[in-house]
Amino acid sequence: MKFKPTLLAVALALACGVSAAKTLRVANQGDAQSMDPHSLNESMQLSFTGNVYEPLVARDKTLGLTPGLATSWKQTSPTVWRFELRRNVSFHDGTPFTADDVVFSFKRAAGDGSDMRGYTNSIKEVRKLDAHTVEIETTSPFPILPDVITLVYMMSKKWCEENKAETPVDRRKGIENAASFRANGTGPFRLRERQPNQRTVLVRNGNYWGKVDGNVTEVVFTPIGNDATRVAALLSGEVDVMEPVPLQDVDRIKANPALKVMQGPELRTIFLGMDQRRDELQFSNVKGKNPFKDVRVRRAFYQAIDIETIKTRVMRGAATPTALMVAPGIKGFTPDLNKRPAYDPEGARKLLAEAGYPNGFEVGMNCPNDRYVNDGAICQAVAANLARIGVKVNLQTETKGTYFPKILRRDTSFYLLGWTPGTYDSHNPLSALMATPNDKGQGQFNLGWYSNARVDELTQLVQAETDPAKRNAMIAEAFKIHQDEVGHIPLHQQALAWAMKANIDVVQLADNFMPFKYITVK
Repeated sequence: MKFKPTLLAVALALACGVSAAKTLRVANQGDAQSMDPHSLNESMQLSFTGNVYEPLVARDKTLGLTPGLATSWKQTSPTVWRFELRRNVSFHDGTPFTADDVVFSFKRAAGDGSDMRGYTNSIKEVRKLDAHTVEIETTSPFPILPDVITLVYMMSKKWCEENKAETPVDRRKGIENAASFRANGTGPFRLRERQPNQRTVLVRNGNYWGKVDGNVTEVVFTPIGNDATRVAALLSGEVDVMEPVPLQDVDRIKANPALKVMQGPELRTIFLGMDQRRDELQFSNVKGKNPFKDVRVRRAFYQAIDIETIKTRVMRGAATPTALMVAPGIKGFTPDLNKRPAYDPEGARKLLAEAGYPNGFEVGMNCPNDRYVNDGAICQAVAANLARIGVKVNLQTETKGTYFPKILRRDTSFYLLGWTPGTYDSHNPLSALMATPNDKGQGQFNLGWYSNARVDELTQLVQAETDPAKRNAMIAEAFKIHQDEVGHIPLHQQALAWAMKANIDVVQLADNFMPFKYITVK
């Protein structure tokens, strides 16, 4: 929808109580892949669309739970949660928000093509009690359900039906619909312009139901993949905020009095995954079998990675090596298990020989080059490490726009991925990354198909357990099994680095989400 700028500025000024519209120009190394909030479970995507769409239960500035489109919630039985919906809320097209939209949105998020099924796979039914009350029944007791649904955004049933967008955009198949390029949420910003991979413009929703702490009335978002170009845009004043800051440029930007850098720990873990399901490895010179089915091969890869050199040279110290798939700060983090095997190329060679590969082998590796901090360089370092033990890595780095559809189809043998548990609880990576994949959404991002029956059992037990000590013991047991079997190879937690003009105040969250409603331009 197009607006006349003069009328828009007047409307925004009146609605927002500001004397003039404040435009914020934001640059990121990659673009949001779609405006469909159910199409890709990626934090950058969900961060951006979370300015337009909203969940029932939201997160505040400390990542604590806060009312969103539900004003309250309670358990009425061990498997039933009742949510009272916020009244007098409208979608951007003026359609009232009701329980029908909630039932529809959860069904859509759980349907074919959705990338959010990992957040809905424990839900048995969502039912409407009246126009402003819904119940969510789970398959078993699920005490952390409110934490789990904070990234399930509500869509308008009427709008989706009218625009033939009843099902999500399927990134695996390249299927698009109206929700790819248009949006109709309840959030503080509405979509005005969408040019994929070039420019996306949001404007303040003058009829927003909630409080907006910042004064931004227009956001111009531009993906700039080249690090030097992105920094140059900030230095020249073409953009106001950018992330991530290339590690080699942090000190230079800090030294500029007109700019500032915000750094902090991130809850994301960067890790490697391996195809452990196919009987013959898809992208390899090994025929008739799959080396990754042998734990000795997986352990050899782990021991061959010089994580300290990756930390110091590739990440310039802005990384914390880890042996776990979760970061400190995630509920269930187990410090006693956070011990990596020693870097041991000779030991790795011996393990490969024992497994029947004394001369190593070839394997394809997939890696994004515009999603995580220095992701392409990390993969190059891993490939160089593995070359020392006789493994030739045929590395393919590419933009996340083509990378994610490929690996989400499991069309990969060896890959790099990052994961921030959207629930800030260890059950999330257990269910999404480590549990055996099924057709309900469990293991949806277990792309190498690691499988252990006891881990599956523990995942279900952790979901229902309310005693913290028992629950943490179950999490630790599952993590230990996964660690011993080298289900994945964790690398590190990367550090956040955002840069901005000195007159801009932002709230930096450890999940790397950037809510524009918290930003102030002075």
